[in-house]
Amino acid sequence: MAFPTLTSHLHGRGESFVSGSNGSGKSVPRPYFFLSYAHTPKNHPKDRDPNLWVERFYRDLCDHVLQMTSLPEGVPAGFMDQEMQPGEGWQERLSEALAYCRVFVPLYSPRYFLSEQCGREWFAFSKRAVHHQSRSNSQSVSEIVPALWVPVPLKQLPQPAERLQFNHASFGSDYADEGFYGLIKLRYLREQYERAVYLLAKRIVSVAEETEIEDGDPHQDYLAVPSAFGPPGPARELDLSVLACSRSDLPGDRGPDCYGTHARDWNPYLQESSRPLVEHAADLVRNLDYRVRVGEFDADAARLLAPGPPKAPGLLLLDRWALATPHGRELVRRLSAEDRPWISVMVPWNRDDPEAGPRDDELRAAVDDALAPRVQESSGHRSPGGGPASLKAFSQELPGAVKAAEKHYTAHARTYPPEGPSEPIPHVLPTGIGYGSGVPARPVHGTDHPSIDAEKPEGS
Repeated sequence: MAFPTLTSHLHGRGESFVSGSNGSGKSVPRPYFFLSYAHTPKNHPKDRDPNLWVERFYRDLCDHVLQMTSLPEGVPAGFMDQEMQPGEGWQERLSEALAYCRVFVPLYSPRYFLSEQCGREWFAFSKRAVHHQSRSNSQSVSEIVPALWVPVPLKQLPQPAERLQFNHASFGSDYADEGFYGLIKLRYLREQYERAVYLLAKRIVSVAEETEIEDGDPHQDYLAVPSAFGPPGPARELDLSVLACSRSDLPGDRGPDCYGTHARDWNPYLQESSRPLVEHAADLVRNLDYRVRVGEFDADAARLLAPGPPKAPGLLLLDRWALATPHGRELVRRLSAEDRPWISVMVPWNRDDPEAGPRDDELRAAVDDALAPRVQESSGHRSPGGGPASLKAFSQELPGAVKAAEKHYTAHARTYPPEGPSEPIPHVLPTGIGYGSGVPARPVHGTDHPSIDAEKPEGS
């Protein structure tokens, strides 16, 4: 039986793309860009709002975009959270703007990559970009166009930003050195400011018209969106592996449509995606600020299932049909034989798969039997409810699976204390503060028990 393939319409160049639908039948304006920035706090309550300079930059950018496009009256050129009205649901408004904007403009600054909200905005938009790439299977220009408010050293950029490799010097050397904040504050750089804003607007319009990204989900739970920025420090790593059939080892009653020469070619969502699922998953994981090692579970089993502490968190994409083969069942048995909660297991399937329906109960039972030890959260993540039945559901589950793998990896990984001799740990003793029975306690004068005040110098 033929498997349904990708048939959804992708907007082409020249088609109207100024509004979308929020599900209620109402037309929603689609701004050309979403300006994502980190709010700067006041140094003193009486100071004027330090974000006024960002608002001015935003207005200048909107003016240029309006001049360069044929946007009708009432359709905004951009979106900035300062435009929201009092009493307006900010979560709903942000979700809607992130679902319909055509280009995402992160305004880099030292605060930006420390902001949880900015990280959420980045991931919410980048998930749309990943889905667009999966549906179109195109290596088009990125729909994320970064701008410098204050230059940030390359070593401070998280993985999603580092991979963009945007040439800021193309907007002028002064802009690359000073950012928009420096250009807008220094009078002698006024011309450079105008030029850089103009060139950024041209870039936004060009990218918007070239990529034509599809709408996202305007009803997503904004507070549940993960951040695209990990903690400061070395880049995190994750093992992403696939256990699936290939066309050479399919069960007799399974068609070849979802499969290729290798297990990693598996694509259960043919009607939604034109590329292997592991490539879609890898892009989502990279946008959670990880370096991803992609492989096939069969080939990597010896390394991933080696005894001892884990080397990295892992995510396994399990094809239910692989459990119809003795080798597939044996590999999952080995995974489940010992406690390895740092390897999350996702079981994607497709509700529109014509071959899955008649055997759905049997396939679910095979999964439940193979992953029987994973009944508690402490034993590691496994897909709930039989697994994600659509590409959208898969993308929604993946961040939680990655988060669970990271949590368990942190709890089980080998720790490396600092080099050099260790110092004794001080203890609070009845007669003072000391380092154990073998070391005399330092007396605390004027009281029967040690206190913080007793450590203060006189007059403090």
